[in-house]
This record gives sequence, C-alpha cells and structure tokens, in this order.
Amino acid sequence: MPLLAHSALFMLGPTALLKLLLIALVGGIGITAVGPGGVLMTIGLFAVTNLSPSAVAGTAIVTHIGTGLVGTAAYLRSGELRHRATRRLALILSATALAGIPAGMAINAHITKQGFGFLLGAFAAAIGTLVWHRQRASRTHGAAAPHPDLWAPLAVLVGLAVATISSLFGLGGPMVCVPLLIALKVPVLSALAAAQAQSVVGSGIGTIGYALGGAIDWPMSAFIAAPQMIGVVLGWKIARRVPARALGYALSGILIALAPYLALRGG
Repeated sequence: MPLLAHSALFMLGPTALLKLLLIALVGGIGITAVGPGGVLMTIGLFAVTNLSPSAVAGTAIVTHIGTGLVGTAAYLRSGELRHRATRRLALILSATALAGIPAGMAINAHITKQGFGFLLGAFAAAIGTLVWHRQRASRTHGAAAPHPDLWAPLAVLVGLAVATISSLFGLGGPMVCVPLLIALKVPVLSALAAAQAQSVVGSGIGTIGYALGGAIDWPMSAFIAAPQMIGVVLGWKIARRVPARALGYALSGILIALAPYLALRGG
C-alpha cells in the first residue's frame, strides 16, 4: 500500500477520525490496566475504515510495538519485570512468537472480510465473557494464591496460542495473554508485565511479515499510535493505584455489545 496517496486515513471525515483517536486512547488504557484492550483498535479500524482484513491486522499490529515498549519500560520501572519468574515467562512467550506469528498471518491471508468480521465478533464476545468472569470471580472468592512459576510446557502452549491469535487479528500480546495467564494463577501484575514484553517481539515479527506483503497503512498507524501510547501510560497508573474491577466490567460490556455488530458488518 503506498505510503500516502492511498491511505485510508485521508478518506475519513472529522467524526470518524475523532472516533479512532478515542478508541486508540481507551484501547491503550485497557492494555496496561486490565490486559484486553488492544482488540479495540482492531475493532475500530474494521468498523470505521474500508481496510481489508490483512490491512486491518497489519496496521493495528504496528502500533503494539510502541505500546509494548512503553508498557515494558513501565513495568521495569515498577519492578515486576525484575522478578526471575516473570522474566522467564516473558522470555518463553517471546520465543514462541517466532512460530505463532507466521501461523496467524497465514490464516488471515485466506479469510474473507465476512469471515474476519465473524471471527472478530466471536473473539470479542469470548474475551468479554472471560474478562467479566474474571472480575466476578475475584469479587466472589477474593484473590487466589498465585502459583509462583508457570510450568514451562504450559507457558509454551500459551505463547503459541497468543502469538497465533495476535497476528490473525493484529493484536498485542496482552489482549489474549493476560486473561490466560491469570486463569493459570499467574499474579495480575506479573501477567501484565510479561505480556508487554511479549508484545514487543510478537508485534515486531508481525509488522515485518505484513509489511513485506504490503498490508500496512503507515499513515493510519502513525495517527493511532500516539493516543494509544498515552493510554498505555494512563493504564499503568490505573493498574497500580486504582482497583481495575470497574474498568474490567466496562471493557467486558463493550466487547460483548460490539460482537454482533462486528459479525454482521463483515457481510
């Protein structure tokens, strides 16, 4: 896709551009505050622009390099990535991206816009339901005693699943990774920190692949990257200082409500 002349960015009106800016900001907050937030950018690009499924995924995944770097720096500063178990988990998740990212890209290349919309809607509903269940379980049962170190083969399976789904939809690692890790009793902040590091590697590999296929709208990526990174910093502060349950419920409700629209819009 040419860098400027044919960018979808220049085909949008002020209202659509404002929608994308707000979606990017909220998505960035969700990435570091509760994990699942990156899908909002994919949803925004799919719903607001006329980009193809591969261009939606490629354009979105570029921005997660920046959000991953900012998030990684934030969790290094606050100490979570200095723990041995968290660093080990981040390394395993990052290494498995080498296999999972190409698999997701291969699937994306063979699905229609209708199929992409249906899968994105189903995925949004599934993640929304998982986030809602996680918030409800934490309220009902309290914080479960976390396992100090995730079994390596299980971490590999999580990494492969995360990388494949992330590159299929153009997501950052935290979107899929954090709910899975928390379900496996990894502490919330450790899960968030490891997922940020994985996002840098996975998004970098995905960006190279989609760029080689000409499936990245670079002006659009630049436009949405800045508010996303601002949101990432805000989300990190929320995660450390404010109970994130309300935000988790809000994100869950948004994802579940959007699911039917996404599935139908692809048609």
